[in-house]
Amino acid sequence: MTSMPDGCTPWPEEFVDRYWATGHWRGNTLDNLLRGWALEYGPRTALVHGGTRITYANLNRRVDRRAAGFRLRGLRPGQRVVVQLPNVPEFVVVVFALMRLGAVPVFCPVSLRASEVSHVVHVTQAVGYVGPSTHQGFDHTAMVADIAAQGPFLRRVFSLEAPGAASSLGGLTVDPSGCHYFPLSSIDAPPERALARSADQVAFFLLSGTTTPARQLIARTHNDYAYQARAAAELVSLTENDVYLAALPAEFNFTFGCPGIVGTLSVGGTVVLVENSGPDACLPVIERERVTVTSVVPAVAQLWLDAFAADQADVSSLRLVQVGGGELVHRAIAERIAPELGCRVQQVFDMAEGLLTLTRPADPDETVLTTQGRPLSPDDEIRIVDADGKDVPEGETGELLARGPCTVRGYYRAPDHNAQSFTTDGYLRTGLLARRTADGNLVVTGRPSGVPIAAGHEDSSGH
Repeated sequence: MTSMPDGCTPWPEEFVDRYWATGHWRGNTLDNLLRGWALEYGPRTALVHGGTRITYANLNRRVDRRAAGFRLRGLRPGQRVVVQLPNVPEFVVVVFALMRLGAVPVFCPVSLRASEVSHVVHVTQAVGYVGPSTHQGFDHTAMVADIAAQGPFLRRVFSLEAPGAASSLGGLTVDPSGCHYFPLSSIDAPPERALARSADQVAFFLLSGTTTPARQLIARTHNDYAYQARAAAELVSLTENDVYLAALPAEFNFTFGCPGIVGTLSVGGTVVLVENSGPDACLPVIERERVTVTSVVPAVAQLWLDAFAADQADVSSLRLVQVGGGELVHRAIAERIAPELGCRVQQVFDMAEGLLTLTRPADPDETVLTTQGRPLSPDDEIRIVDADGKDVPEGETGELLARGPCTVRGYYRAPDHNAQSFTTDGYLRTGLLARRTADGNLVVTGRPSGVPIAAGHEDSSGH
């Protein structure tokens, strides 16, 4: 068995052995991979945000110093820390710094409010929180102070101040509940000797895609996520010449690692971060930064296409637009992308739980326009079953089940939910209806009425 913490469901030993033997899992932590990327691509630009440009060497140095600073402020290996940041360079720095410290980031969309954030804090027993002091008029510090006051977990709050803003903390460092507050900019210390850690440990938590406050927590390991991002980067032929636009929230699995931010960094490419997925924000950035690859949900794709028809920004640098996330893009939208934006389109179906299917660059147009492709890994196993759990005939619709080297075997600290959401032999019951075409491609068609969705794909608004 792997050395995952209590509350996590490990992969059975025979599957662990198989995924190592095939070379999917390679035993390197994501933060240690960043060290290697910094050595290999040092002077190249890793992150862009507005006028800010950060090289690989600088990114790794910032991660080192931030990790040491977190440790100085009391964070320890194994502790969970909620990260609720917009698409700014600090998101990448903080996530990798926490992993380098051995703490576990919990990815939390910046749009979530007190009831959902409180739920996440309590399920993970998070001792720390990193977020904006205020964002789009909402006071995150006040929200977190209320959650901390309810106890007993949150004890460290690190606030990202808006550029040029005075700290909203007003000199307050400890509140009556014993929670300490720090400006994130003050978290900096000389790097310490690296910790040796196992790559089968949890790298970070993602949230499931349910829209109720009781979202499930999904523990992704270094081994499985490094494989996902690397394999997805290979599939779309990412190179150091690619510029990836993170238009959707960075904490989405689709944006972070399909291949997304992690996949782009793994090849020495450049990640451009924008805080709004709308065309007014993104199309000028595509032109200015010569963006080559991006990923959007169908609603965002339609907004971009309609705006592009009106303003004709120069998007000639684009070579690939990934579209999907959790839903099949309407054919009428998919058909417009290639001729209007002048690039290839790739349909993607992703779940935070790990299943990732994609159309291939060499697929015929009909496959790209009408399916969500095939699983990323040759060791992904897909079943489509009827109400009795029996496989349906080829081409018929049934419930989609999945297991594989990136697909978790259980939600975190959710034994009752797991009993419903996983089969006895370890398949995730997605709660989604799907069918397989004659050439093996997947079409996810929705979900049966009254079935709670297990899927951790993101909501289609892109927020």
